[in-house]
Amino acid sequence: MLYQVWLNMKEIIKTIRNYLNLTQEDLAKDLSLTFATVNRWENGISLPNKLAQTKLYDYCIDKKVPVYQMVMDKIKNYTQEIKLSKNQKILYHGSKSGISGKIAPISRDKCDFGKGFYMGTTVEQPATLICDFEYSKIYIISVMLTDLKVLNLKDDIEWAMFIAYNRGRMDNIKDSKFYLKYKDITEKYDVIAGSIADDRIFYVLDNFFEGNITDLALTKSLSVLKLGKQYAALTQKACENIKIEKEINLSFFEKKFIQQISKQNRDTGISLAKDIQKKYRREGNFFDEILERKK
Repeated sequence: MLYQVWLNMKEIIKTIRNYLNLTQEDLAKDLSLTFATVNRWENGISLPNKLAQTKLYDYCIDKKVPVYQMVMDKIKNYTQEIKLSKNQKILYHGSKSGISGKIAPISRDKCDFGKGFYMGTTVEQPATLICDFEYSKIYIISVMLTDLKVLNLKDDIEWAMFIAYNRGRMDNIKDSKFYLKYKDITEKYDVIAGSIADDRIFYVLDNFFEGNITDLALTKSLSVLKLGKQYAALTQKACENIKIEKEINLSFFEKKFIQQISKQNRDTGISLAKDIQKKYRREGNFFDEILERKK
């Protein structure tokens, strides 16, 4: 793991220096370091400690270096090097402490689409979910969807109600046909695919479940936020069709930029959602009204 972090840092430091059109001597001077220190970093001989990485982070922020995009581009370049068969799909997975043993549907119980192994269509999704954890890793995954039962959820109220079921928000109507409908979906399919309920839409979903906004405000927010897609492998059969193509360990330095962008995206999404909620707060149906009709 440490060796790969060294590789990440030496690549990103050289990329930053080239972006700023600096020599190693120039960068060392700007950071109040010796030429030998920067040279050792770029040659992968030593790794900047957290203090040095924080100093480099502040420097890049001041110089407006697009480090976040550099990191994402680097991971996407890894993806392009992977050779796939006709029916394989590339996805991304984030883990707080790394995958050990066989891939299995063993997430926490109350996840959006049920207990499973979750993957996203873009690297930004898992990166923002695990960037606060010291030993977190990103995985480039290939999955063979052939011979699997896959349900693609549309960005509508059915998506929200399926999440409500899986998060335990329908437990008060467990004996109803409406509840059993979503229970049947979970048991019927190997893979569920649909918009990811990240920090931006989580704010909206929570307000919908708490009765603060209507279903119309929720669905309008979905269309505006343009969320990425997530795939949940719910069965062991589906998990056996998943292959880890590359494991990526991000440095403390890189994670700081991901944390920054994650916060910006969350704030932007919440602001957009609030505007939509105000516009449609008197139109549509509230969550408790929907459940009452479906009892």
